[in-house]
Amino acid sequence: MNATRRKVLILEDEPSIRNVLYVLLAGLGCDGDIAHDSREALSMIQKDQFDAVLLDLRSAHIPPDQMVSSIAALQPSLVGRVLVITGEVSDPKTLEVLERCAVPHISRSQVASDLWKRMSAILSFGPSPADSSAR
Repeated sequence: MNATRRKVLILEDEPSIRNVLYVLLAGLGCDGDIAHDSREALSMIQKDQFDAVLLDLRSAHIPPDQMVSSIAALQPSLVGRVLVITGEVSDPKTLEVLERCAVPHISRSQVASDLWKRMSAILSFGPSPADSSAR
């Protein structure tokens, strides 16, 4: 039995998608905390430790590279642990930024099929920040 559940911050403003993410994360043995916008998400990251962040680009009201760098500055343990949900991003520049910054991303239409695989990979990076801070 896993004594420590992983904690994932969900930045998603659409309730139906948020609910799907929450249920899928629970299936991975994770607890999900919800943020409704970038400011709230960054405030939560500043105050609490997270194992990963699910970031919907439409809910983040700042450019993805700035959001990811802000997350990393506040909580360096989240580098490589941000999964971006791209939705119907048609802007090639945004996708290029994600690729250049090596930020994993999935399409909103593929969340149900790809989230499990992507989050399993992200969360297997190493110990939870909560586990390492307890030592």
